[in-house]
Amino acid sequence: MAKVHLLNVTVHNNPATFYTPFQFEIHFECLEELQDDLEFKIIYVGSAETVEFDQTLDQIVVDAVPKGQFKFMFQADPPDIAKIPADDAVGVTVVLITASYRQQEFVRVGYYVNNEYDDQELKDNPPAEPKFDKLVRQIAADQPRVTKFKINWDSPNANPEGEAAAADGCTTGQDSEMVEDSSSNGILKNPEIKQEKSLGNTNEELNNTEHI
Repeated sequence: MAKVHLLNVTVHNNPATFYTPFQFEIHFECLEELQDDLEFKIIYVGSAETVEFDQTLDQIVVDAVPKGQFKFMFQADPPDIAKIPADDAVGVTVVLITASYRQQEFVRVGYYVNNEYDDQELKDNPPAEPKFDKLVRQIAADQPRVTKFKINWDSPNANPEGEAAAADGCTTGQDSEMVEDSSSNGILKNPEIKQEKSLGNTNEELNNTEHI
């Protein structure tokens, strides 16, 4: 049985210019106190052809997580344009949010991201070299793809064999409220996490949420 349920992901800063930081509000529940760290990552897929151009934009390690529900704002800088193939800069790609425990990924949430020019002339006649400062990023926030993985929650050395299950069960949405986060690339211990006071079904955003 999973010890952590991802309850909700809210996409902020959407739509936005290409150089605007990504912002995701993560809402999760621990069914019991965890003995080890949780690790969250934001990954930008630079090319659909190969993982070579995938970029980990930021990662956060959360330790000493007790039983309860928690929220935090996960912010990451935009991808390094030098690592994006010119042919893949404009158009549809993917951004991933992953969560791991004891170096085992147990859930990932993927969103399609459409990068397109905000100028009609550039749309009609796209330059050979992408003009990233003219691109607008649109995340398909209402169409997440949630993939869950079976892991061994009790042993740090055992990784059970299991199939990944895909579902659209994670509640998502968009808020106008922005929360400033000073996280930078690298591992950040203990981000600002808010514990939810109520663990019942009084929160509307938890309705019809499928647990991981």
